[in-house]
Amino acid sequence: MRFSLTPRDGGFFDLFFEAGQNSLRSAGLLHRLIESWPDDQGLGREILLTEQEGDRITHEIIQRLNSTFVTPIDREDIYALATQLDDVVDYIEEAADLFGLYQVEAPMSQALELTGILVSCCEQLAEGLQKLRSFNDLERFWIEIHRLENEGDRVSREAVASLFSNGIDPMVVIRWKDIFAVLEKAIDSTEAAAHILEGIVIKNGR
Repeated sequence: MRFSLTPRDGGFFDLFFEAGQNSLRSAGLLHRLIESWPDDQGLGREILLTEQEGDRITHEIIQRLNSTFVTPIDREDIYALATQLDDVVDYIEEAADLFGLYQVEAPMSQALELTGILVSCCEQLAEGLQKLRSFNDLERFWIEIHRLENEGDRVSREAVASLFSNGIDPMVVIRWKDIFAVLEKAIDSTEAAAHILEGIVIKNGR
């Protein structure tokens, strides 16, 4: 018989599940925002609320971390995963904010393609976080996120190249470069979170 000293307190896992669902909701809202732009439909406000919810979850995880003597996974991994998940939603909110700040007239097709990739990344991340408690059968999630991140890099490169090949106003080029950079950072953040998940599974897998 195998004995384990790992605590059975599921609080951290429940909070990570919440964070994963929140990031997925935020990404979906951003995709809808860009799809319907310039008709905001209140989606920008909803995205801001998901960013605030992400902050609340992160704060709760860190508070719990500071008040728990023995944690189910390494403390540094809990902190790293919590802050990385928070970054995903922060970048999503920043991208939504830029659309209004830069008074974008119409979305580029590549922006919608990137947010579609971001939604897929967050779907994989949310499902992986839901299964984190078992430390088993998670490899497929970070493999798929890595594939999606590579696809996002390709779309982002092509998008930026198109800005310089169509005689677009330089100010418009600068604005869209900023937007594409933030969308790419959001996708990159999901991959960074997936790398942390991978490390946790390697340390704790049965």
